[in-house]
Amino acid sequence: MSDLTLPVLDLSLLDAGPAAAARFREELRAATHDVGFFYLTGTGVSPQLEARLHRAARDFFALPDADKLAIENVTSPHFRGYTRVGGERTQGKVDWREQIDIGPEREAVVDPEAPDFARLIGPNLWPTAQPELREVATAWQEHLTGVARKLLRAWAVALGASETYFDEHFGEPSTLLKIVRYPGSPSPEPAQGVGAHKDSGVLTLLWVEPGKGGLQVERDGAWVDAPPVPGAFVVNIGEMLEYATGGYLIATNHRVVSPRQPDDRISVPFFFNPALDARLPLIDLPAELAAEARGVTQDPSNPIHGLYGENALKSRLRAHPDVAERWHADLLAARA
Repeated sequence: MSDLTLPVLDLSLLDAGPAAAARFREELRAATHDVGFFYLTGTGVSPQLEARLHRAARDFFALPDADKLAIENVTSPHFRGYTRVGGERTQGKVDWREQIDIGPEREAVVDPEAPDFARLIGPNLWPTAQPELREVATAWQEHLTGVARKLLRAWAVALGASETYFDEHFGEPSTLLKIVRYPGSPSPEPAQGVGAHKDSGVLTLLWVEPGKGGLQVERDGAWVDAPPVPGAFVVNIGEMLEYATGGYLIATNHRVVSPRQPDDRISVPFFFNPALDARLPLIDLPAELAAEARGVTQDPSNPIHGLYGENALKSRLRAHPDVAERWHADLLAARA
């Protein structure tokens, strides 16, 4: 793996004794201070579960259009369900992919006094033609939730906080699972599968179909490839972890370049974030780390909010303008 452009970390070191655990925490701190991205092995995800997820994803995208469009996200005020190719935008430009978005399974909030971001809470849309998708997606989310919690506890210790720091400030996690297919592009030039962006939350665990490239990470002003590694996730932090550390940890721009026809690509990102009403306070870093904090990168047109629900709502409204216009025209008008 020496030719890889991102660090490789082994989560199982946390269970291999104090010295190995300390080494993992140091590697984790360094990787997310320097790069913001790394490969993660040792997660305990079985090859059987990976294969089930891969098959379920392929089966979903092979469904007739009528079955997929029966759960199109424009029918969901909570931004759940299927997005057709070209139905999502990054930085205002169309992303060339199709996907299904799956969040926590909850009842919609009907309280008119609830904050705006409560509109993101609600039920998922599941394809009736593929009932097994719900079972596989649920098993995948449950396992990765455990991985994410383990990582956050390791980060807390590595940053000089108590192991339970993030547990205490997270609340009930607001997760999002996206099962994505990138169709092949006929263009001879690189096409936008997903445009350059930073994730708006805390932590992303990305599974990529074996042998399928396309993910690129910005390092030192240049785009470098991050090809899939067998048995590993690509992990990156989002803007809220940069915010909580005053810029000591860094959220990094990344993008996906579309495959060339006739090839396509499956990827499954899992976003692990705080409760919508949770506000991450700044961690009181040890002096030697605080001296290396770079401050939070702020884009005036895309501000980072300490309250996670504001970040999540901002991202959803921008990414899915058709859903926003149908269900949340009042929010768009208020933000104009």
